[in-house]
Order: sequence, then C-alpha cells, then structure tokens
Amino acid sequence: MIPDYFIFVPAYNVSQTLADVLGRIPPAVLERAQVLVIDDGSKDETCGAFDKACAVLGKACADHLYYERFEKNCGYGAVVKRGISAGLESGAKYIACLHGDGQYPAEQLGEFFAVLESESRDIPADGKTLALVQGSRHAVAGGAKAGNMPLYKRLGGAFLTALENLAFKQKLTDRHSGFIVYNAEFLRTLDLQKLSPSFDIDLEIISIADARGYRLAELPIPTRYAGEKSNLNVVTYGLRVLRQVVRRFFR
Repeated sequence: MIPDYFIFVPAYNVSQTLADVLGRIPPAVLERAQVLVIDDGSKDETCGAFDKACAVLGKACADHLYYERFEKNCGYGAVVKRGISAGLESGAKYIACLHGDGQYPAEQLGEFFAVLESESRDIPADGKTLALVQGSRHAVAGGAKAGNMPLYKRLGGAFLTALENLAFKQKLTDRHSGFIVYNAEFLRTLDLQKLSPSFDIDLEIISIADARGYRLAELPIPTRYAGEKSNLNVVTYGLRVLRQVVRRFFR
C-alpha cells in the first residue's frame, strides 16, 4: 500500500536516543506512514536501538518501520539524498526528515503534515505550491536560549539567517533547522546528484524552492540541547552557507 507520509531518519551513533525518537511519532501519523531509519555507518548499537523500538512498539507499528545501513560513513548529504529518493519511490505525497538524535520534536509531525495537506486542498490565488514546512527554533523569542542552544550557535545562526534573508525572496526565522517536511511534488523537480554532500544540503533545497517561486512555511518547535556531541563542523558549514548566499546575490 502506498503511504501518505514517508519519514526518513538520519542516524549516526544514536543508540541512546533512536528508540525514544521513534516512540514519539504520533500513532495517527505512524499508521499512515512508512519510516526508514538510515544508519550512516554507526559505530555504536544504533541497529540494536532500532530493534528495541520495534519490539516496544509492537507488530502493528513495527510493520511501518524499516532499517537501512551504509557500511561506511557517507555524510549527512548522502543520507538526505537516499531518504528523499526512497520517499519518492514509495509514492508518498509528503516526505519528512526526522533526525535520530532527539533534537527535533517527532510528536509534532502531524502538525507539519496537516499544513501541507491543507495547502494541497486549498490552492492559493497565485497558484504557487507550498514546497516545504520547516521547524523554527527562533519563531518564539528566547526559545533557543531556553532550550540550551550554545551561544556560538545562536549568534552564528542569527548572523547567517540575516544574510540569507537579504539574499532570498522569502524571509524565515530559522533557515538552519533540519526538521523539514517536504511536498513530494516539489522534490521530484530536484536533481539529487547535484546537491551538496554535506550539512548545507537542507539550505540548498530551501534556496532552490525559493528561487523557483515555490512558497515556504515554518512552524515553531522547541529547542533541545542536552550536551550531545554534534557531527557538524561549524566553520566548514558556515563557509558553505556563505558560498550559497554569494551565488544568490550574483544571480
């Protein structure tokens, strides 16, 4: 059966959080979804955590959960490309990226899918399709600080987002959140092989949607930092973001 929703879960060394993340997907969402955990060559017991989640959720829910492993670490961009590709192959109308480290609210997925479904029923007067809904940690003032986001990330993110809002047509409060639900209709227009292999792939997809005249939306989400180790190199990431901004200015 073709699912309404496809949720792919980037997972790298997330044995401590994966089962909880999968367990927080609302049952009403899970019963309409196919969920693919993509293990990016983890060195811990991420696979075991997936098995645990399936056991806890039971057969009815576990039938919606799938696991795939890269034998070596290929990077976030490769995981996103695989997740989008698998989502399009499934035939789902909407495709979500839900990180396995627990920083993003799986329990809010229903709200994000509902926005896209509502938009698909009510075509706007300008005829522009809603490409995606992104979770924003900065939509509520002070939310990022309250959620223990490190100061350097708050300052760096604010600086980069301000530059991006100058370069791009549509203004957003948090262009660097990885909690995104996409319209599959938009994703089919992308050449996945040409997209970035790194963490800036999310921003690149958003930039393409903006440039092509698709609409973007965002919903507030809580910020959750609990001292976990990030795999993102903030210097390299910042330079990649600046490169995209420069390209857009010159275009």
